[in-house]
Amino acid sequence: MIVLRLLREIVVAPIRLYQRVISPALPQSCRYEPSCSHYAVESVRTYGVLRGLVLATWRILRCNPWSDGGYDPVAAQRLFRPRPPASSS
Repeated sequence: MIVLRLLREIVVAPIRLYQRVISPALPQSCRYEPSCSHYAVESVRTYGVLRGLVLATWRILRCNPWSDGGYDPVAAQRLFRPRPPASSS
C-alpha cells in the first residue's frame, strides 16, 4: 500500500507545482468550485490514480465557456461508486 500512496503523491506533485507557481500568474478562469486543480488532487487522493485522473479529465472537459459551473465536489461525482472505507488491519 505504501507504493500506491507514493504513486498518488507522484501524480499529485505536478498539480501542486502548477497551483503554487503557474496558477497565481494566470487570471482565475475556472467556472467550478473547487477549482479544477483542487478537484484533481482530491479525486486522485480519494479514488486512486486511474479513476482520479479520469474524474479530473472529465472535470476539465466540462470547464468551458458554455458551462454554467458552480459547486461540484468530488463526492458528488457519478462516474464511479464510492469506495468503502479502508479497514485498518
